[in-house]
This record gives sequence, C-alpha cells and structure tokens, in this order.
Amino acid sequence: MRDIELRIEPGERVLLLGASGSGKSTLLQGLGGVLGGADEGESEGALLVDGAPATQARGRVGMVLQDPDTQTILARVGDDVAFGCENLGVPRAEIWPRVREALDAVELDVDLDRSTAALSGGQKQRLALAGVLAMRPGAILLDEPTANLDPEGVRDVRDAVAAALDATGATLVVIEHRIDVWLPLVTRVVVLGAEANGTVVLADGSPDDVLGARGGELAASGVWVPGHPPILPPPPAHAPGEMLLRTDGLTVARRRGLPVAGPFDLHVHAGEALGVTGANGAGKSTLGLTVAGLLPAEGGRVRASAALAGADGDDPFRWSSRALLTRIATVMQTPEHQLLAKTVRDELAVGPRALRMPEAEIATRTDELLDRLRLRALADANPYTLSGGEKRRLTVASALATRPRMLVLDEPTFGQDAATWAELVALIARLRDEGTAIVAISHDEAVLAALHARRVEVGR
Repeated sequence: MRDIELRIEPGERVLLLGASGSGKSTLLQGLGGVLGGADEGESEGALLVDGAPATQARGRVGMVLQDPDTQTILARVGDDVAFGCENLGVPRAEIWPRVREALDAVELDVDLDRSTAALSGGQKQRLALAGVLAMRPGAILLDEPTANLDPEGVRDVRDAVAAALDATGATLVVIEHRIDVWLPLVTRVVVLGAEANGTVVLADGSPDDVLGARGGELAASGVWVPGHPPILPPPPAHAPGEMLLRTDGLTVARRRGLPVAGPFDLHVHAGEALGVTGANGAGKSTLGLTVAGLLPAEGGRVRASAALAGADGDDPFRWSSRALLTRIATVMQTPEHQLLAKTVRDELAVGPRALRMPEAEIATRTDELLDRLRLRALADANPYTLSGGEKRRLTVASALATRPRMLVLDEPTFGQDAATWAELVALIARLRDEGTAIVAISHDEAVLAALHARRVEVGR
C-alpha cells in the first residue's frame, strides 16, 4: 500500500472492501498497532489513532484478526475472554460480569472452563469477538468476522457488534467480502484497489453512492456488490460415477471423550459433489477429517472402494501419508495448519516431491497451478505473508498438485473476492466433471448451489 489518505471520524461505521490481496488486512493491522516495526517491512507517512501513533494507542482499539487461532491465548474460554481486560487493568470485580456479558452477546454458549482447543473454527471466531467486546474499546476492527459462521451465527455476530456500537458509540472498521449482512449497519464504504505503484483508494463514500453509482465497475474489479453476481459454472454434464468411499454407522470426535457427532451413512461417488452443512460446532470439520483418513473413527466404519484403496486396505486412516496423496487430499479450514515450505512454488511441490516425481514433471504441475489459481506473482513469496484469501487458494492448489481421486474441502471459498470465488468454484466444478469426488464443507450456500451438491446436514 502506498500514499493512502484516510480520515475516519469517531463513531463512523466503515466497511472496507477490495479484491483479495489488495491490502485490507494490512491496513487494519496498521490501525490496530500490530503491523510490526522497521525490521518487518517498510513504512512512510503517519498512521494515527486519537492523534498518537497507532502502536502507542493499544487498548483504545480492539481487533479480531482474519485467523481466530492467532488470537486464542489461554487454555480456557473464560480466561481467554478475560485476558484483554486484565491487561487493561480493569478491576477484578468488573471482569467476570464483562466476560459473561460478552459471551452472551456473541451467542457462544459453552462453559467458562471449556478448552479453547476443543472449539470449532466458528466458535473460535465468536470467542475472539467476545474478547474484544469485553474490553469495550473506542474502536472495533473486524477482519472477516463471519467468514466461518453458519447463517444464524452471522446474524448473531452482526447484532452483537451493533449492540456494542449503540451502547458505547465506538468506531467500526469491518472487512468482509460478502457484504449484504453489514450494509444496514455501516455508514461509509471505502474500496481499496491495486495499481502499478501499490494499493490506492478506488472509492470512498456512502453505501448508496459507492455501490450504486459504481457497482458495475467495482464488481469487475472483484468486489462483491449486491445485484452483480459472479458467473457460475454449468451443471454437471454426466451422472455420478462409481462409489469411491462409504461410511457405515460412522461416529466422529476430534479427541477421545469429546462430544461425538453421528451416526453417518454416507456414499461418496466419483464425479459428484457432496455438500456438508450444519451449525458451528456440530462436527462438520471433524467428519471431513475422519472421511479423509486424518482422524480415526470414533465408532462405525469408513470404507474405501477397491478402486480407491488398491492394495492398502479399505480404512483410509490406516494408509500411509504417501498412499493418501494420490487418493484423498484435504484442504483444512485454517490454511496455516498445512503450510510447510518457504515459498509458494515450493509449497506446491511438497506433494509431488513426496511421490518422488521427476523434477520436470513437478515444474510443469507447479507452473500450471500457479496460473490456474492466480498465484504466479507470488511464486517466490513466503506463504505466511500471503493474505487469507491467497493462502486459501494456495492450499487448494497444493491439494491438487498430486491429482487425487477424492478432495475434501473445508470452507474452500473463505476470504475470496467475487472474481477468485468464481474461479475457485469453476475449478472445483471442472474437477468434479473430470471424475474427482468432491466433499465440500461450507456455510456458503452459493458454493453448494453452484456445484449442484448433494447435501448432508450435520446435527440433523
């Protein structure tokens, strides 16, 4: 980002938009005073909060980052929500009423001594927001706060933020790609976009002025604009093929002794998309990891067909990691959980190198995926420096590098702008049409509709 000129007045409610990788999260981290010093990058000009450098205004600003795992500090839910208040020196007698009030506001109905490690991704997002609300900051900064929440959870979080703003008069800056839920709450829209010399402000004004007058232009640049839907892939041209995997009375649990979901009797077919839906914490991700052979079944069985299993037996959990590579690939909900290499190009080569492919073949596959997922310009970047949306595309690309017969995707379109969302959905649809079995875990109804997915709802 370069030469950004913005002034946000106290009490304003700002929606920050822009294509994936345009610098939205970077700007938000700057406002929160956590962007880092000169040893981590370059900076020029001034970034002030309450007239002081943002790095000196901590406590005045509360921020929910794009990845809630990076904000989970302590082992128990109550302690984690109380952590910010304790650091601000809030009197002890006030802290625990604030903790309970904040948890109620975000509808996180778990015991205060519940392990934070046992929460689902969506529950961790609510936890991070509760920690911010408990501090009662003068400004609330939110980076995709509803990305992994079920539809009811999205409304709950929006309403919790609205209630906090009404009660405190706090300033709001929120980043979201899917903006419909926030439009009734915000008073201003700022759109960032990339140009030759860096990120610039493309538009700044009221929601009606920005999205109404320039909706078509912004949609073309990748911004989600109501009334300008992305292009969807055609329906599948063929009926589903052979069954590759089935579950019989399957029950799943993240760890022994934790709540169990199921039983599930599922069939996964080549050339078909199976959509997994359900409320946060119902067990969707755990089901996906179990079907993918990464967690053992708590009860019942997961059975791979002879066509998928070969000579390795029908239980994917007993396969070696190398055996899984060409059979069942997994894209986890949190991209950072599966980044291994120092550059994007090397990340794409991890699987093929594990299979001992010739270097020429590895280079061909890597180059193809860099282009298909629009990652070419980032080939030499460290994966951890990418935006959330770029990391998601990278993990999808990495999963495709070994050309597996079955692909398990947990929130595959998280963090994507309209253009990259459409490209990812088209890519997944093309894989389905080529015979890959797709299991897509998602709260994004548009994804499942676009893939013409057969659905199973966890928790029903």
